[in-house]
Amino acid sequence: MGMEEETRAFLVKILQTISIVLLWMMINVFIGIYKGAAFFEDSPGWKNYLYYVFFLGSLLALVVHLRRKWKL
Repeated sequence: MGMEEETRAFLVKILQTISIVLLWMMINVFIGIYKGAAFFEDSPGWKNYLYYVFFLGSLLALVVHLRRKWKL
C-alpha cells in the first residue's frame, strides 16, 4: 500500500520549499554574521553595500521562485 501521487508531490514540494529557504538563510547568516558583512563601524563600506544588495536581490528571487512553485 503506497502513498498517493498527489500527496507525495505535495510533501516533496513542502520539503523543497523548506530546504531552499534554510539554504538561503544559512548562506546569508554565514556571509553577514560570520564574515562580518552585515555590520559596520561608523559608515557602511562597499562590502556592506554589496552584501545588502545581494541579500535583497536573493530575497526577491527566492520569493518569486516560491510564488511560481506554489501557484496552482
